[in-house]
Amino acid sequence: MSVGLDEIFNTSARLQIAAILLRADEAEFSVIRDVIEVSDLALSKHLSTLSEAGYVSIKKAPRNGRQRTWAALTSKGRRAFQQHVKALQEMITVADEKIGETASD
Repeated sequence: MSVGLDEIFNTSARLQIAAILLRADEAEFSVIRDVIEVSDLALSKHLSTLSEAGYVSIKKAPRNGRQRTWAALTSKGRRAFQQHVKALQEMITVADEKIGETASD
């Protein structure tokens, strides 16, 4: 894998989760699920992977008589995601440069 890319973010769902949490202090499970359009089970697995890596913290608490789950990026997760995005942007820049070089040949 390219330098700076993080295998934890190798699925679009985990990329989307990190992007959502980058902009929010925390997000409720159902909101994340609805935005990224995955099942409860799939989201639970993705959040577990992110949590085990230390990238996401999970908080459970009762709300309106039901148990709710919230997720938030940890500082480690924020740094890892930002580095991953930077690596992707660098890959795009290199690709653009290479395409420009072959076009001018």
